[in-house]
Formats: sequence, C-alpha cells, structure tokens
Amino acid sequence: MKNLLDILRDDHHQFSKGELEKISDQLKPFELFQEWLNNAVAEKVHEPNAFILATSYKDQPSTRIVYLKDYLNDGLVFYTNYNSQKGHEIAASNKVAMQFFWYKLEQQIRIEGVVEKVPESMSDAYFASRPRESQIGAWASHQSEKLENRTDLSDRIKALHLKFPGVVPRPPHWGGFVVIPHLYEFWQGRPSRLHDRICFQKNGNQWVVFRKNP
Repeated sequence: MKNLLDILRDDHHQFSKGELEKISDQLKPFELFQEWLNNAVAEKVHEPNAFILATSYKDQPSTRIVYLKDYLNDGLVFYTNYNSQKGHEIAASNKVAMQFFWYKLEQQIRIEGVVEKVPESMSDAYFASRPRESQIGAWASHQSEKLENRTDLSDRIKALHLKFPGVVPRPPHWGGFVVIPHLYEFWQGRPSRLHDRICFQKNGNQWVVFRKNP
C-alpha cells in the first residue's frame, strides 16, 4: 500500500480529455464561460457552480468555496453575509480572483476582476427563493465571528423562528456581490503537462486574446 508521500509524488496522470484550438477574436469570454459551465452541467459534474473565491486584507490573501448563483451584465453573482470575513475584505479591497475546477473534464477557469454589490431588489428576490431554514440561518449566524458554543446559535435560531412566524425578510447585512471580470483564463489539461491556456484580457472596451505557456 502506498503511503501519503508516495501518493502525493505520483505524477502519472495523463490529461487527455480535450484541447483548445484557436479561439476566434470575435468570441466573448463570457460566452465561452457559459459554454463550459453548461457543458459541466450536462456532464453531471458535481457542484459545477462551486468556485474558489480569493480576497485579501493588508497583503494577507484568504480563500473559500462559494457558489455562483446568477449573471448580471456579464458579471458573476454570489451571495453572502456582508459582515463576514470576505465581506469585510471586499469592503477594504474590491479586487478578487475566482477559480472553477472541473476534474472530470480536466478544465479550469481562472478569473480576476472587481466586485460591487448587486441591486437590493435582486438580493431580495434571491433571498425570497431560499428555504426558510436558510433564511433563518442568514439572520442567526454572525458569520466569521467567534462562536462560544453551538447552543448560542441554536438559541438564536429558535428565537428567530418565533420572531418571524411567517415571511422572513432579508437581513440588511446579507446580499449579493457581482464580480466584473477583466481577465479570464481557460485551462484545458493536455498530455505531458503541455496544457492549453487561453486568456482574455480587457483593454478598454475590447478583449485581447492570447495563449500562455503551460
């Protein structure tokens, strides 16, 4: 049986699921993003809308997994507690990075951009579509703050069910962010680690297309 170090050193996987031929200068990166995401859904990739979100504060980066929930003017929308760690970091610097990885397809999409809040009406509509328990949880969780014990959270949940016996309003500290990209990188695994990497970089109102070395 291999030990952990042997497994980590095992470099024999050969990427062979696809390749990226020349990309038309007329193709918009958001269109290609949608094409890849739709294909990931069709191929039944587990949680295809999950991505890594990177933020930073005082030169200290942090990451977490969040979920893509919508599009807005070619921007990518996710929802969170604005008082969370990522919410505070975004308030300090609106520059973020995103990364989707679909192992089954041997594909990645890396995105860099800036963040702004979505319209409140959009946050209201999405919050109203969530299950009641998730709505209550958005009120109950003081996200990213220290929690002395689970009983405190449970007590808050019970109290909130009593406070909101019917419709649960959206908390003012909870809502959506939209990432407006200025860089997309589409990565397709290739044999011998000679991966295809095609980038779209915003230059004014135009997208400049180029390849990167693997």
